Amino acid sequence: MFENLTEKLDSIFKNLRGKGVLTEDNVKAALKDIRMALLEADVNFKVVKDFVEDVRERAVGQEVLKSITPAQQIVKIVHDRLVHLMGDESSHLRLSGRFPSPIMLAGLQGCGKTTTAAKLALFLLAQERRVCLVSADIYRPAAMDQLKILSEKIHAGYYDAGGLPDPVQICVQAVEYAKSNGYDTLIIDTAGRLHVDAALMDELRRIKEVIRPDEILFVADAMTGQDAVNVAETFNSLLGIDGVILTKMDGDARGGAALSLKKVIGKPIKFVGTGEKTEALELFHPERMASRILGMGDILTLVEKAKTAIDEKSARELEKKIRKNEFTLQDLKDQILQIRKMGPLQDVLGMIPGFSKIKALKNAAPDEGEIAKTVAIIDSMTIKERYNYQIIDGRRRKRIARGSGTTVQDVNRLLKNYTEMRKMMKKLSKGGMKSLLRGNFSFK
Repeated sequence: MFENLTEKLDSIFKNLRGKGVLTEDNVKAALKDIRMALLEADVNFKVVKDFVEDVRERAVGQEVLKSITPAQQIVKIVHDRLVHLMGDESSHLRLSGRFPSPIMLAGLQGCGKTTTAAKLALFLLAQERRVCLVSADIYRPAAMDQLKILSEKIHAGYYDAGGLPDPVQICVQAVEYAKSNGYDTLIIDTAGRLHVDAALMDELRRIKEVIRPDEILFVADAMTGQDAVNVAETFNSLLGIDGVILTKMDGDARGGAALSLKKVIGKPIKFVGTGEKTEALELFHPERMASRILGMGDILTLVEKAKTAIDEKSARELEKKIRKNEFTLQDLKDQILQIRKMGPLQDVLGMIPGFSKIKALKNAAPDEGEIAKTVAIIDSMTIKERYNYQIIDGRRRKRIARGSGTTVQDVNRLLKNYTEMRKMMKKLSKGGMKSLLRGNFSFK
């Protein structure tokens, strides 16, 4: 996400740092480039105009231009104003003491409401809430079945409407079902349309009046840019929403919707969807997002993802194996799968400060296809082969290649990389860090 904008802003700031001493003309030229970068990122025109003026007022002061590091001061100003633009701080769900607390999801067809309902349910289940889901979409074929399957997958409750023809009645009965079955949260997945029309808004308003949800969240497709902002504005004026969930952020290299929404509609982005998996939903943190945009990484989110994805007991056992030089191919596969739980590899690496600025590292990062190939090769090995790579001779390599749908060369490459990795681990386990610091580290 924001890849294009990040690269452009990095180039602008690099040029500023090269000036040494800044003048008002330098700042004006940089702001002109920032303005163009934001417009190309599909940020709302009025939002861009106000943002650039806001930064200009702060950047041309004498305390900035005469400071020891004026370029860094301007980067900080841009960072702070981006945070302000996106809402200053994260906005959490406001759930009352009602039993259950209803959350209503609204949005157009194709924005990802149903999968988002399941993602939000999983997020709340992790907060130890008892969650029930219901689909009030009586129009889209298989909408109810889709949500039922997703609810079973994440072990959430589900109310089966049983063919009821009225969305409002479905929601009323779902509240009673949730109450009688001990659920404290009810997520309502409403119907969408290809565009905003009177029938859709009337149905949503009737559900709102009867159910009185604690939260009405508008689900917007980030890929649609300013269209998402315009539709959100319409929903807010006709229905009244409490916040936004931006989906498909992982596929949006521009980021215009994320930077425009709060300013245009006055309502916060509460969550962002960052992938297809049910775990791929994050709380929206304006400060962390601003840091990502400026290529500063996002260590806090990376740590949070690692805590949820990586089992602490397994990590300790792995450390013991590395110290004893007992790291097996099965261990390699287990670690790959744990890292993959954290999300797409490129997104995870992008949270490391400075990673997005090092093109050589970006290009060197293995893609998802290579990772899947590695797992397939290890899966095609016998248990003995996984725990003792030295028995894998030419005949076994051919069998493993056939079983994994790869080539013998792919198998050879994996085994070579694995043995090099073991050599590195052996050196590190024998005080290799000191060797590294002395510059004596090698594979010889």
